[in-house]
Amino acid sequence: MNIKKSLYNQCQEFVGKRFQIIQNTINEIQVSLRSETKSSAGDKHETGRAMLQLEREKAGRQLAEIQKTKELLLKVNINKTSKTIGLGQVVYTSNANYFIAISAGALQVNDDLFYAVSSNTPIGQLLIGKHVGNTVTFRNETFKIEQVL
Repeated sequence: MNIKKSLYNQCQEFVGKRFQIIQNTINEIQVSLRSETKSSAGDKHETGRAMLQLEREKAGRQLAEIQKTKELLLKVNINKTSKTIGLGQVVYTSNANYFIAISAGALQVNDDLFYAVSSNTPIGQLLIGKHVGNTVTFRNETFKIEQVL
């Protein structure tokens, strides 16, 4: 399997797992909200419900965020090749290797380590539009772009 396809699949798994975790959290909150029954300690009950509501709102925001990430991943074309770094490109540098797609952290393909980064992260913004041979300085470290797939 080629490197781009493997990295893309790992990003899909990352998004799928995050989505499932958030979905489970929302379901647990829903169950808790339904099971909260009025007790003689009315204020305590209302505080508990308010806390659950806040948790549900937070999970809702996380769900919206993961949906955006999912949509961005759908825009990644791993079959496109270009000498210019852009979305869907694998970038080898003298410092580290990157997959420009979504922020999914460190990914392993065979013995190589890649960092899946979004194009709107600081390192992603520095790499976008660059070519083999260009140098980039990030966090006081300068490195050279060696290969773009």
